[in-house]
Amino acid sequence: QVQLVESGGGLVQVGDSLRLACVASGRTFDRYIMAWFRQAPGKEREFVGAIGWSSGATLYADSVKGRFTISIDNTKTTINLEMNSLEPEDTAVYYCASDLVQPGSNLERPDLYTNWGQGTLVTVSS
Repeated sequence: QVQLVESGGGLVQVGDSLRLACVASGRTFDRYIMAWFRQAPGKEREFVGAIGWSSGATLYADSVKGRFTISIDNTKTTINLEMNSLEPEDTAVYYCASDLVQPGSNLERPDLYTNWGQGTLVTVSS
C-alpha cells in the first residue's frame, strides 16, 4: 500500500524560502509520476509540479516556474519541493500525489492520481 507523508510546512515571510518533503513508501515507484498540488482556502486543488520517478523529468505550473524546484533525493525515498521567493498567493495546503500515469496524460489533473498524502500547510505572511 502506497503511503505518502508530507512535512516541512510552516509560517514564513514574503520572499522567504521553504523546503517541503514527501516520504514515499509501500512499493517501488519506477515509472511513477510524483506530483505536488496545493489548495488554498475556498479554491480548487491546483497543480504545482511533477517529476518522473525514473526519468527525473520535471513539469511546473506557470505560477511557480523559476521559483519552485522538485527533486528526488539520493536515497530514492523522498520527493522534495524547494520553494523560493514565496508570495502570499503561495499560501495553501500542499499535497504530495503519485500514480502510474500513461504517457501523454495531462499531469495537471488531480483525478489522475490515486495516492495522496495528508497535506502540509504553508502560510506566507506579508
